[in-house]
Amino acid sequence: MSTIKDMLAFNEQFVENLDYEKYVTDKFPEKRMVIVTCMDTRLTELLPKALNLRNGDAKIIKNAGAIVTQPFGNIMRSILVAVYELGAKEVAVIGHYECGMTGLNPDLVMKHMLESGVTEETLRTLRNSGMHLERWLTGFDNVQDSVERSVGIIKNHPLLPSNTPVHGLIIDPTTGKLDLIVDGYGEDPQA
Repeated sequence: MSTIKDMLAFNEQFVENLDYEKYVTDKFPEKRMVIVTCMDTRLTELLPKALNLRNGDAKIIKNAGAIVTQPFGNIMRSILVAVYELGAKEVAVIGHYECGMTGLNPDLVMKHMLESGVTEETLRTLRNSGMHLERWLTGFDNVQDSVERSVGIIKNHPLLPSNTPVHGLIIDPTTGKLDLIVDGYGEDPQA
């Protein structure tokens, strides 16, 4: 059986057994928090447990590396919707150690694309249309610097209320230990 068929079979039983009832909540985050974090599979259950989050406590936005690269991209739009329409009052960017985006080589990614059937002509067309593939596919060298950059983009966004605390943290993907990098309340995290 395929993975999706397995999932659908499980889902049918999940609904029939009313297993969803313990997760029922509304769309407003109870802890008034929006979190930007990485899509890393190690964080799927670990991150909410390490933060004492239950279903409905926070809006969680995931992408590769917990990176906010564009002030007017999808991640920032989601943050603004969470703040203005869903009641979030704080933002946390949570990167993690041993991230796959650390040292990501865009040339290697494009090589893998070509090996999988994307044509050189497609890459050339994208470049000729103004797409900077190498920059778009670049990760970061240091997770702390990346978290600080993302926090800066969010905190300095012209549409975010200026009194919104924006925190930066790094989680250990094995133990769940959190390191505070940027305290959105303005306190020195090293103190």
